[in-house]
Amino acid sequence: MSFRTIEWRDNTVIMIDQTRLPGEEVYNTYEDFKSVAEAIKGMIVRGAPAIGVAAAMGVALGAREIIADTQESFFRQLENVCEVMARTRPTAVNLFWAIDRMKRVAEANRGKTLDQIREALKKEAIRIEEEDLTICRNIGKWGATLIPQGATILTHCNAGGLATAGYGTALGVIRAAHEAGKGIKVFADETRPWLQGARLTAWELVKEGIPATLISDNMAGFFMNRGEITCCVVGADRIAANGDTANKIGTYSVAVLAKENNIPFYVAAPVSTLDLSLSDGSQIPIEERHAGEVTHIKGIAIAPTGISVRNPAFDVTPARYITAIITEKGIVSGDYLFGLRKAAGI
Repeated sequence: MSFRTIEWRDNTVIMIDQTRLPGEEVYNTYEDFKSVAEAIKGMIVRGAPAIGVAAAMGVALGAREIIADTQESFFRQLENVCEVMARTRPTAVNLFWAIDRMKRVAEANRGKTLDQIREALKKEAIRIEEEDLTICRNIGKWGATLIPQGATILTHCNAGGLATAGYGTALGVIRAAHEAGKGIKVFADETRPWLQGARLTAWELVKEGIPATLISDNMAGFFMNRGEITCCVVGADRIAANGDTANKIGTYSVAVLAKENNIPFYVAAPVSTLDLSLSDGSQIPIEERHAGEVTHIKGIAIAPTGISVRNPAFDVTPARYITAIITEKGIVSGDYLFGLRKAAGI
């Protein structure tokens, strides 16, 4: 990869500022957990797997900041660090998965010196990042088997290297197909209101030399109806036990259009995105964000003052619209209740 999304360096966290792309490739340095939490809230880092990595690194930073004379005091303050990280983005389950994993490591090292616990947490955060890179490459390998030679793939939002520790989930599938010499092309939805497709996915595809065309969200049906789209591949922020999938707002619309036009619709996500405690997508919490994201673009008003606004950040695609879910463990289709539990090792 020609860029790094997030890394631990010299006891700081380095993250590419995704709010500055594509105009500037800027890397921010974070020295405390609260600034990492604000970076997650402010979408400087976004995408479920990348949020998980950032949360783990934020917990590791927070552990280094704690001043405590006793283990009881240390663990009490560490719980506060974890609570701050957990309040950042409610929909992405990877956030909570990573925080819980860090808590388990801390508990497993209870009784050791505080410095040893801090070191264990740092190593675990780095391990989560490294694992994510491997996971995304495996998702790519499985997903590439579904992509026909010469396919034109529609993707929505950004599920690329910027949404993960690197390589990507949906874009991991696209990258793997490109690397396999399948001669693919990509249509990228712009993805209002944050324009992750226009700003981030398009940037990654151009940077990697993968043939790509940018379209506005409401053009997807036009190109599907004309037979110009072979398949759709998107990421996910949370997947319920029955296969219902939460992803960036607008994904549901793409899935319905794909069904109408007999186009395969694939979801690419790591097992850590599964939330098998939820029976279906109606139980997935949907984050609603600030009205200004809809009424303004880069500080410029595009709507009248005083207009009422709704701004859900995600929608839920029912499993009946999903052709298959691609994980690092393999491809799941048909009976999601069974297949997803098997992928999760349950």
